[in-house]
Amino acid sequence: MDERKFNIAVLIDGDNAQAKLIKEIIEEVSIYGKATVRRIYGDWTMPQMNGWKDTINQYSINPIQKFSYTTGKNSTDSSLIIDAMDILYAGNIEGFCIVSSDSDYTGLAKRIREEGLFVMGIGRRSTPIAFVNSCEIFTFTENLLPEVAEEDKKTRPKKVKAVIRNTPQTTALNKDPQVEEAKTPKSRERPDILPKIDLHLIDKAFDISANENDEAYVSHVGLNLRKIDPSFDPRTYGYKTLTKLFETIGKYQIINNEVNGLNNPILKLK
Repeated sequence: MDERKFNIAVLIDGDNAQAKLIKEIIEEVSIYGKATVRRIYGDWTMPQMNGWKDTINQYSINPIQKFSYTTGKNSTDSSLIIDAMDILYAGNIEGFCIVSSDSDYTGLAKRIREEGLFVMGIGRRSTPIAFVNSCEIFTFTENLLPEVAEEDKKTRPKKVKAVIRNTPQTTALNKDPQVEEAKTPKSRERPDILPKIDLHLIDKAFDISANENDEAYVSHVGLNLRKIDPSFDPRTYGYKTLTKLFETIGKYQIINNEVNGLNNPILKLK
């Protein structure tokens, strides 16, 4: 991972983020720098903001009140964007983290990036791709609590397919294209159904990173994966680290490279 450290402004859309993940959000930001500015925006007179009230003091987050003047309109967006531009031009911050799944922040992320500042996003997997790709790094909130998914697996009943015998009726049902189409979105939402690794993306990042001996530091490959796809994260595929992910790909070999007690593993084609 890149060794740069930033003074980061963490701006949270309180109407579009999860209070229960604030600890994990701050920890994720700390990987890249110091969360020196921490602000959360919302209408604190509304009941949906109650979930934040117990956490903002604990994590030293400054609540910003923004009344909703028009029914059905989210005034938080404009307030956050205006604040972000004020912080940008003050010149005291080297990076931003926008915590939201709202595509309305796509333009803001682009503007920050054009100024040469680091910008990351944190939001759900349903976040529009335009916002994701406007950030240098984008972390899905589903990846911030992997232990929840594991606990969910233990309590979830077995798959229906494993307990239902094939009969003419069930065979016809399984072949029904409408049934297949209906089952697909549900399976994507289940934490134990993981997406397939995009080997084309992996190969492209390796080619960019590799030297004349077809070797590359895993950390360098990780940086280039993020440049190609800001949302790339080994946790999405069920692995805590990029090294663990590469160990499962048959065409690559991991070579331990310990220097002064630190391991900087090397990735090599078999």
